[in-house]
Parts: sequence; C-alpha cells; structure tokens
Amino acid sequence: MRKTTTLMTTAAVAVLMSCTSIYADSLRFWTTEEQPERLAKQQEMAAQFKAETGTDVEVIPVSENDLGTRATAAFAAGDLPDVIYHTLQYALPWAEAGILDTDAATEVIEDLGVDTFAPGAIAMAAYEDGTASVPVDGWTQMIVYRKDLFEEKGLAAPTTYANVEAALKELHNPPSMFGFVAATKVDENFMSQVLEHVFLANGVSPVSSDGFFPLDEAKTTEVLEFYKAVVEASPPGDLYWKQSRELYFSGNAAMIIWSPFILDELAGLRDSAPPTINDDPTSPALASKTGVVTNFAGPSNPDGAAWGDIRYFGITADADTDTAMDFVKYSMDQGYTQTLSIAPEGKFPVRRGTSENPTQFVDAWAKLPVGVDRKAPLGDLYAQDMIDEIVGGLDVAQRWGVKEGQLSLASKIINSQIINRVVRQYLDGDVSAADAVAAMNDELSQVE
Repeated sequence: MRKTTTLMTTAAVAVLMSCTSIYADSLRFWTTEEQPERLAKQQEMAAQFKAETGTDVEVIPVSENDLGTRATAAFAAGDLPDVIYHTLQYALPWAEAGILDTDAATEVIEDLGVDTFAPGAIAMAAYEDGTASVPVDGWTQMIVYRKDLFEEKGLAAPTTYANVEAALKELHNPPSMFGFVAATKVDENFMSQVLEHVFLANGVSPVSSDGFFPLDEAKTTEVLEFYKAVVEASPPGDLYWKQSRELYFSGNAAMIIWSPFILDELAGLRDSAPPTINDDPTSPALASKTGVVTNFAGPSNPDGAAWGDIRYFGITADADTDTAMDFVKYSMDQGYTQTLSIAPEGKFPVRRGTSENPTQFVDAWAKLPVGVDRKAPLGDLYAQDMIDEIVGGLDVAQRWGVKEGQLSLASKIINSQIINRVVRQYLDGDVSAADAVAAMNDELSQVE
C-alpha cells in the first residue's frame, strides 16, 4: 500500500487543499471504445460515478491507431489524462517509460482483491513487484465446434491436437461436411492469430527474455504436422475468417477457430451475418448445437494455452492519483456490469466477483444482452458449462512475448508474416518440415 505520512500545520493543509481542489472534482479518461453506442455507455457510467462522488469525468475518445503516439506526446508535454483504457501491448512499455503509475494500479488490484481477477490477465501485465495496469476485460480465441456431431460419434471435445485429429477422421466428409476450415491466406492477420494459438498450444514461442529464440525443431514439426492435418480437412483455396464463418453457419464445417464475436451471430441476432443452417436466419438452432474450447493443448505441452486479448485501465503518472484510483475501482466494482455491457460478447469479465460473492460479475455478465438486430443474454443462448469455458480461458490466457517482456519483438515477428508464408510453403509441399523450421529461424532471427 502507498502511504505517506507528513506533519503539517492547519494553515499548510488549507493551502494544499485550495491548490489541489481544482483537480479533485474533475477527471480525464481516454478510451479507445469510440463507437457512438459504446461511448454513450461509458458516458452513462461516468455520470453515475459523478452522482456517487461528485467528480466529473470527461470521457475522451481516442482512435486505437493513434493511442501510442498521443500518449507519448502527452507524456512529453506533462499533459496525460488521468486514466487510459488501453490494449495489452502498451502495459509494459508504458510502465518502463514512466507513463503509468504502476504502484497505483497495484494498490487498486490489492484493494479489490487479487484473487478476484483472472490469473492470466494479472500475469500478462506483471511488472516488478506489482501490475502495470488494472485488467478490465478480455476475450480468448476459441475452437468452435459442432457439439451435437461430436456427441453423436462419441468424440471427446477438441481440447488437444489428438482429439481434433480423431474428430477429423470421423466427421470429414466433403463437400457436405468439412472437418475444419483452417486459415491459409498468408496476408491476412487472421492466419497470424490462428497460428500463434496453435504454436502456443504446443509450447512453442519465437522469443525468450533475451530476444529471438530459435523454434524448437521437434515441437515445431508437431505444430506443422497438426496444421497440415486440419488444412487437408479444409476446403481448397486461400481461406480466412470469412469462409470459416460461412461454412460453419451453413452447417458444412465441424470445427473452426474464431473470436467470441461470433457468439451473437451464431444465435441469429445479426442480420448481416445470419446462420444459414436452416431456412430461418433468426434461429438460435446452430447456437444450441455448438460448443467451444478456449484452452488447447499439443503433445509437447499438456497444460495447453489460450490465446487471449486483454484490455486495461492505466493510471497515469500525471493523474490526480487518488481520484483516478477511485474511478478505476468504481469501474471495476459498482460500475463493472456497466463496463462489460459496452460489448458483452467481446468483453469477458476478468474480475469474476467479489470476496463476498465470487461469481457476481460472471453471473451478471451472462445476463447482459448481446446482438445487433435482436438482443438476448448469452446465458439464455448457451449452457452454463459453455459460459464457464468462455470465461475460464482468461485464467490461462497467453501471448508470445508477454511473460518474457518481449511483446514488441513478438508483434514485429507476427506482423512480418514470415511464419504465415513459410507455413504455407510447407502446406503446399514446397519444403519439408525440417526445412520450414530452418527457414523460419533464419528469417525470424533478422527481425529487429
């Protein structure tokens, strides 16, 4: 806990209060949730906080693409906002640069209860003896699968490479049913994201705390062979998110990898992306036949991994610290359901509940309406075990470079699309697995 003890005269206290009161009743909050409906919900929460505390919160939308440069410029000018809602990629670099007050963030988490947060979300922002920023919400990539078909065939859920390959043998029957729809379009970020998940599942990473780390040939060969198996059970061509969603929605795919933003679409709540498995595009039938897996394991990593995207509240070095801490605590406690309601299908609760009610926020989140053209709570659309799986992925969420302090290098490696390109060469039979691993190591070692 941060504590400062100072002896002051009554007059000195009065002078100090008069100098700081201008800051105590106002707060600036930057948010990348700038769409009008999402912005309105944040402004509503800010109004609730003002009614509760008397502190006015100015909610300032900032484009996610501009956030890094704006924060750097504001820091140089001594004009940072009090609180910033930011992506994982900024947590450690901003902490190291002095932009974030990590002591304040750590104290907020301790006051709310460290054990009420998803461990993966805390671990991703670990900094020195505390946490760089306060985890707010997140989502994990999922294997979406036809649970009804798995049950009919007596198949285990696709939680491992082996289970997926066993299901392919039973369910792949093209063109009526493809076992999988794997990402193969090299220049799509979707392929990068899917591959990172598959590599993480087998415990393979291209970075260590010292920088680039050569891919282990044996483990990477397992990754390549698995991915070739799912590609061979996929339609031909350059595939990305569009085809995977379309084929799953039409009932012609047994498994895909997707983000949770598919959950409302699966249930027929979005007219722009309707399920076509039957003649009713508003039917929740496909949702009722669907299961999800977040934590996925390869043969060399039996504990597996979930690919996660976490967002944080950063309390800045220029903040009115106590007021900023109060706002973040409110947003993560009394106002947390409102925070999650901005987009429940993509904002899983990283804070499960309170010490008195450990599932309070998970329970409330499951009742929040999702959808665009029609609305329904996730808890009405999906069984409790699926809700638990969706939220539970955040406990073990990972990303390349996070625990090693090399997220920046890992991001450059991903954005280079070297892995996508070489994996595709292997899939097309142009190189062997050993040559593919050697080629990736050679090219990745040159990324700076």
